[in-house]
Amino acid sequence: MIVQPGPAEETALTPAADWWLSAVIYEVYPRSFADGDGDGVGDLAGLIARLPYIAALGVDGIWMTPFQPSPQVDQGYDVTDYCGVDPLFGTMEQFDSLLSQAHALGLRILLDVVPNHCSSEHPLFQAALAAGPGSPERDMFHFVEGSHADVPPNNWQSVFGGRAWSRANPESATDTDWYLHLFSAGQPDWNWRNPAVGDYFDDVLRFWFDKGVDGLRIDVAHALFKADGLPDSPSTGGVVDGLRSNPQVSDQEDVHEVYRRWRTLAEKYEPHRLLVGEVNLEPARAARYTRADEMQQAFAFAFVKLGWDPEAWAAVGNELEAARQLHGAAPTWALENHDIVRSVTRFGGGELGSLRSRAALVALLGLPGAAYIYQGQELGLPEVDVPVEARVDPMWARGGVCRDGARVPLPWTEGAALNHGFTLCEPAADPWLPVPAGWGTHAVERQQQDPQSSLNLTKAALELRRQLWKNEVFTADDGGTWRVEAGNLLICERNEQFLVAAAMGTEPVKLPAGAVLLSAAPLDKDGWLQPNNAAWVLRN
Repeated sequence: MIVQPGPAEETALTPAADWWLSAVIYEVYPRSFADGDGDGVGDLAGLIARLPYIAALGVDGIWMTPFQPSPQVDQGYDVTDYCGVDPLFGTMEQFDSLLSQAHALGLRILLDVVPNHCSSEHPLFQAALAAGPGSPERDMFHFVEGSHADVPPNNWQSVFGGRAWSRANPESATDTDWYLHLFSAGQPDWNWRNPAVGDYFDDVLRFWFDKGVDGLRIDVAHALFKADGLPDSPSTGGVVDGLRSNPQVSDQEDVHEVYRRWRTLAEKYEPHRLLVGEVNLEPARAARYTRADEMQQAFAFAFVKLGWDPEAWAAVGNELEAARQLHGAAPTWALENHDIVRSVTRFGGGELGSLRSRAALVALLGLPGAAYIYQGQELGLPEVDVPVEARVDPMWARGGVCRDGARVPLPWTEGAALNHGFTLCEPAADPWLPVPAGWGTHAVERQQQDPQSSLNLTKAALELRRQLWKNEVFTADDGGTWRVEAGNLLICERNEQFLVAAAMGTEPVKLPAGAVLLSAAPLDKDGWLQPNNAAWVLRN
């Protein structure tokens, strides 16, 4: 059953304290969202043109991945100017227009800030290279003299594969410094033990907050500080698991002071600005970043990458609830983002994966706390097997893992013209990543005409969610009590009135007593939930 949305509410952005507690945010990967100038790369002009589509979904805001000036070694996560706009994406005037138009549509804007590392072409890093060993310029980063010209300072490995150190000046006989880069060699890590780095980023935050940006998503938020003395890691394996295999490079206690400082800064603005962290740690550790004087949100990474496994969902859900009770902030839910395999593919692929991803999205939107949806998730897009010769992800080149399959440009039209509508003008260059055959079957225009489509299901769920908040069926005090019942029926009781149920077994299962408000697929029989379906139940 898919409920039909009610009348549209007022869309103009209105001030609201703690608006993020109930929010659903839509992640936009600008390169792949909409191409406004025909060069094959998505941009600000394309996003501006498609803002009404995002507003019509019923989300509360947009998180934009980086569009700042960058050599694009890591698709923008290697920044040369934190307070600019890369010409690849447009101009600052276009960003100002985007912000104004989004706010007029009732959409808040969150930007990515990348404080762990910058680009090797950043002016401060270039100054450090020129200044030489022992200089104040080099103290802005982690430059360390190697014991031998060919031996790095320690055994740390890069997230992207290979060692995490490169020579500053490999041709020099006198400059034997190495610099640290937890990601590619084009992304040197800032030295957060130097107070000048903190001052620099304070100015970055003020710049965007002064413009009216509503918040920031903080990239690799747990990794800013490295262990004192940069000791060897107990593990010499790679850190493609999100830095967890090397305890020396993340979750150092000093990092919390940064977020206390940023929270104080964010609360000098009215309305207060939101800080949401990419904190890829176990729930008990990640929750510490959302204590009352730190960030308001941190993504529930233990949940993000789950497969179709009710016991795992329940275990993680209960861990997250325990962390909420200890530290106070509700989980921030997501099942997709630009770095991980899309849920359709992760949940089995094909028709089975499509059914499960629809059910998972319905479940996600009924859970207590905020939620994030990645562009194309509302369309049920699968992961794309990008041809090897077309792959551009630096993680693929260095570590054999490719994230390009979740970043293929969106299909807007069923027909192939203008790259399935991704490009908004003639002539249309080939998109920066190729789209597969049949991509138009997932297109926005096709799904808009199908009442049972994934797109219309998402809209219905978001509208019903909004009404349940308005009617106080959902509240900010809700928690989540998780269990698995007979037949692999997953239950999350949000409060005494409301529960989410997901059938993760192979046979139909009896639902708890109550009225079914929404289901991911029509129910075959009242009171029963068929496999790979999910429902919201208002209890009697």
